[in-house]
Amino acid sequence: MSASSRRGRARRGRDVPRTGARGATGSAAPGHPAAQPGRTGQTGRTGSTAAVRRLLEPVIETAGYDLEDVTVTAAGRRSLLRLVVDSDDGVSLDDVATLSRTVSAALDDGDVMGAGPYVLEVTSPGVDRPLTEPRHWRRATGRLVRAPLTAGGHIEGRVVSADAEAVVIDIAVPTANDTARRRGSGTGSEPGPALRRFGLGELGRGRVLVEFSRDEAADLGTDED
Repeated sequence: MSASSRRGRARRGRDVPRTGARGATGSAAPGHPAAQPGRTGQTGRTGSTAAVRRLLEPVIETAGYDLEDVTVTAAGRRSLLRLVVDSDDGVSLDDVATLSRTVSAALDDGDVMGAGPYVLEVTSPGVDRPLTEPRHWRRATGRLVRAPLTAGGHIEGRVVSADAEAVVIDIAVPTANDTARRRGSGTGSEPGPALRRFGLGELGRGRVLVEFSRDEAADLGTDED
């Protein structure tokens, strides 16, 4: 179990055997899953991603979060159910613990995970999460990003604002088209930062770039004897 900054990743796992007393909960030290026995399901099949999403998405949204991703994979005799959740305020370890209990209760009331034991892992997105939805761009406000353009080339800059239709970016690195236009006009090939508004349809899958503070960069550049 680990957590970083507000926009970092929080994670907690729960080992859920499908036998024993329903609703009993356990606790865990950091880095170890918490055991929560659940009731026996009605089928022997591993839950499908679509069925799990249909069951849990409204539960998670009611709790104030977005369900970003669902994966169900085989892990020996168990299944691993991994949920990625996020919100405008980020996701803390306390949030993950509370949401894990809520999700476990919903799974106990349904049969989407079948009769076999499974491990439930609830986590928040890492910095490598692709920016594809309006909410992703909105939550990246103030961050340095890079994204391909559907018309060709790419943009790199800082997200100033985002809404349901477009993203405003303070461009730090010129696109191929910008460079060509400036060369043709004789104004040089290195445009300075400029605010540009891009429709969501103009942008491919963006990503947040990791930045170092000046102190961190200085530390990395210092040789220790």
